[in-house]
Amino acid sequence: MAFYKVICVVTLLTLLTQESHSQLNVCGQPVLNTKIVGGQEASAGSWPWQVSLQTSTGFHFCGGSLINNEWVLTAAHCCASKVTDPKTVTVVLGLQSLQGSNTNKVSQTVSQIIIHPSYNSGTEENDICLLKLSSPVTFTTYIQPVCLAAPGSTFYKGTVSWVTGWGTIGSGVPLPSPGNLMEVQIPVVGNRQCNCNYGVGRITSNMMCAGLSAGGKDSCQGDSGGPMVSKQSGRWIQEGVVSFGRGCALPNFPGVYTRVSQYQSWINSQITSNQPGFLTFTSAGTDSDLSVTCSGLPPPPTTLAPTTTAPPVVCGQAPLNSRILGGSTLATAGVWPWMASLRNNGSHVCGGTLVALDFVLSNANCFSSSPIASEWTVVLGRLNQNGSNLFEVTLKVTNITLSKLTGSNVAVLRLANRPSLSNHIQPICLDNGQTFTVGSTCWAAGWSAGQGGVEQVLQEFQTSVVNCGNASTSDSICTSSFTLGQGGSGGPVMCKQGGSWFQAAVLSVNNNSTSQTRADPVMVFTKVSSFQTFLAQTVGTFLSPASTSTTTTTTSNNSTAANNTLTTSGGAPAHSTLFILHLLIFSVCLHLLS
Repeated sequence: MAFYKVICVVTLLTLLTQESHSQLNVCGQPVLNTKIVGGQEASAGSWPWQVSLQTSTGFHFCGGSLINNEWVLTAAHCCASKVTDPKTVTVVLGLQSLQGSNTNKVSQTVSQIIIHPSYNSGTEENDICLLKLSSPVTFTTYIQPVCLAAPGSTFYKGTVSWVTGWGTIGSGVPLPSPGNLMEVQIPVVGNRQCNCNYGVGRITSNMMCAGLSAGGKDSCQGDSGGPMVSKQSGRWIQEGVVSFGRGCALPNFPGVYTRVSQYQSWINSQITSNQPGFLTFTSAGTDSDLSVTCSGLPPPPTTLAPTTTAPPVVCGQAPLNSRILGGSTLATAGVWPWMASLRNNGSHVCGGTLVALDFVLSNANCFSSSPIASEWTVVLGRLNQNGSNLFEVTLKVTNITLSKLTGSNVAVLRLANRPSLSNHIQPICLDNGQTFTVGSTCWAAGWSAGQGGVEQVLQEFQTSVVNCGNASTSDSICTSSFTLGQGGSGGPVMCKQGGSWFQAAVLSVNNNSTSQTRADPVMVFTKVSSFQTFLAQTVGTFLSPASTSTTTTTTSNNSTAANNTLTTSGGAPAHSTLFILHLLIFSVCLHLLS
């Protein structure tokens, strides 16, 4: 019985932790880490993403960090001498001591080494490298991935950071036996101050610094490639990769680190599936480093002076769309900037639409066989399924919520990160009770296998609103017929009103056929407005078109979901059924513990 009580205690602690609802994989949440103040020797499992890079003879030469189940992030200068033969590198995970037994360690060989193409060994610019493990590793309490700092992250002067590694404990002073993993807590030093320390121009925007002005705490030789991390909202986020420094822990010469937030695009271009979890780290207060001056240092950019409030995000704007009537069935880049390609394990399955900064709308039937969020990614800004797409961005999915109404149903996907809006990526307005008059022109769009030529270009179909006849209900909209391929399910029926595009319906294709050509001139769809209550609970306040008041708060950031979803600090909703399951487990545990 005591064993079951222990299990219940652990389970209850997990359920009562807000981050447990988050589905941004499991990054940055070590079970055994309770660090508050500085220390020296790290306890086992405190930093489960820390890896040791070793030679085939077992000699530790650099550190690194696990960023998903088969990729390790490290410094380019650690990889430079190994690039000719990846087999000379061994990655050791779950390691505590360099000598002696380590019951939790796992050793992996490396199948691929990718050094940043712009790495400069003279200046250490772009000192970053990726290692692919020969086979995926299984996560345990002692082996977990770290989250990575997303573009736009801010690490102001004084931000508390931790650096870990098995390096020397001083210039020329080796790590004493048994070679336990060491940790040090140091504050971030602003880049302006760091440039004054090292010489103006030495520290670039791709670098960041950390250390004490008095010295005494720093990373050192052997720590290279290892992570510098900070904690935010219960998550550990890696902001830096140990790169270089002048000596170790010298006064006024902080350690220099590769700034991770500069490299999301490059990392994601190399890791095309199960991409690492990127989170935006935001420093509170103001950046005191902006006031630092020294000889030769240019003044801070004027854009960093008093900031103005960004204009609210509006919906339904497509700057590159000039559609009026007729035209080809092949779309052009940016013409439908809200179109999303929903991909399961790397393959296109359905279409969807960006309806808020971090939500995509699609058809519920697309997820009947695979409702697991981690298996899905969303690609925005895409035109061709085969071929290059200069403006696309791939985002992970943290949650899938399905409506549960009678008849047709929709799905809402929550994105792990908000995309940067551009001419090629914009949200569409949602129908919240608009009238689409008979005879008005509308459009549908989607990707279908075998259509769109070799590159499988996005297809577009001009249609018009028609009378539904006997099928007429307040929840229906009918259009003239068009050919809709299986891969187009989840895409939009779009109509323009008052200069803004509104989504009138979500496309649906019969699951037992590969394509659907309607002989009947009328196609019947369920209006988006029929799901208004569900969408308001899941997405939040709808975005407003440009022609209306622009004081509406941007969708979802501060909305409180009800009934179908719970909103957590990690930003990922959890189904109410999961909440009920938690209550049942809670009740059983209380009984055992009583």
